[in-house]
Amino acid sequence: MIKRTLYFGNNVYLHTKDEQLLINFADKNKEQSTVPIEDIGVVILDAYQLTISQNLISKLLDNNVALITCNSKRMPQGLMLNLSGNSIQQERFKYQIQASLPLKKQLWQQTIKAKIANQRALLLNLNSEGFAQSETLAHQNQLENMEYWKNSVRSGDPDNYEARAAAFYWKTIFKKFESNFTRGRYEADPNNLLNYAYAILRAITARSLVASGLLPTLGIHHHNKYNAYALADDIMEPYRPFVDEIVYNIVQKYYDKNKLEQKYELTTELKAELLIIPVIDIVIDNERSPLMIAMQRTTASLFHCFEGSSKKILYPVM
Repeated sequence: MIKRTLYFGNNVYLHTKDEQLLINFADKNKEQSTVPIEDIGVVILDAYQLTISQNLISKLLDNNVALITCNSKRMPQGLMLNLSGNSIQQERFKYQIQASLPLKKQLWQQTIKAKIANQRALLLNLNSEGFAQSETLAHQNQLENMEYWKNSVRSGDPDNYEARAAAFYWKTIFKKFESNFTRGRYEADPNNLLNYAYAILRAITARSLVASGLLPTLGIHHHNKYNAYALADDIMEPYRPFVDEIVYNIVQKYYDKNKLEQKYELTTELKAELLIIPVIDIVIDNERSPLMIAMQRTTASLFHCFEGSSKKILYPVM
């Protein structure tokens, strides 16, 4: 079943009764709304005077809902997940913790190959306007290089083909709109759109990992001691191009060629366009499904790799 993503950007009181999420608005002219808790996958809290009951938080977590809170800049800041998302969690933790280094390197190899393949596919799908005629041949050669890099990724990616592909990818994807685009958390727009979208993707990934009985903290490659969601950051990598495509379409929609500096303010309307991420259709294992369901298949396949019953993570193909 496709789970719903709920965004609250106004001052409301959220509580629960009879397994329903109840929404009471500060505006007394608005009637109370209800949503079945079992239908919810992600909740985003983005209002300073919003109130949520402890009982509701508990019921949301019981139903494996990812609860995201936002900061004063209205960007995702915190993520709350169920600590017991799987009935045999301890056994599954054991397989994950005992995973050998060679296995983790092989899993990372699969992850980067899938990521580069999807990055290349997205660049092929997007039109190449913005390239001077003299650049077109070089652009095609780099796309061929991406195919080579993908096929050349070795266990653990010791040659760092991920970085080579990323350098060309980010130089290229927004070239039609921003000739000198630099990808970075604190860089110029549309990085703000990417940051917000990736936060949603990260929450979906962490939620699925917990449901599969895995520790989102214990990564196969990312291992920063300050990162509580290292495994989520690993597994979401091949999904990023699907999010990038949504951001690209938003940029194309709102781009104003008469402005020297493009700004994409994260309004409620624009956020709503990013909230489709959990339900976009993607292809995984030759089957089409919403991203949130596909992610559940990916994390389940990851557990089977840790367990030893499979050698392949199921990743989406663009």
